[in-house]
Amino acid sequence: MSVDLLTPIAIYFAAENRGDTDALTRCFAEHAVVRDEGQTIEGLAAIKQWMVETKRKYQHSVEPLASTQKDDKTIVTNRLTGNFPGSPIDLQFIFRLEGDKITSLEIRS
Repeated sequence: MSVDLLTPIAIYFAAENRGDTDALTRCFAEHAVVRDEGQTIEGLAAIKQWMVETKRKYQHSVEPLASTQKDDKTIVTNRLTGNFPGSPIDLQFIFRLEGDKITSLEIRS
């Protein structure tokens, strides 16, 4: 299924599935924040470290299923498949953008 995504978000998912942490990091603003698994990750260095650790731990891939806009948020429903109990699962990735950069990403079920 092809989902119409804003360019920074499309780049994020393509880089995520390639395991390209440098390209992923370039998707984010300097002051970006990620919320995932009860953690808050702030700043590019910490986000890059989170990406490397998450990919190593779960060996996952992400398939966008749907995308909606709500106020200043883009909510993308994804199927996450990987090395974790219950795989595959559907999760929401909630993005906020400033220009062509992601300023926040919250991942939740």
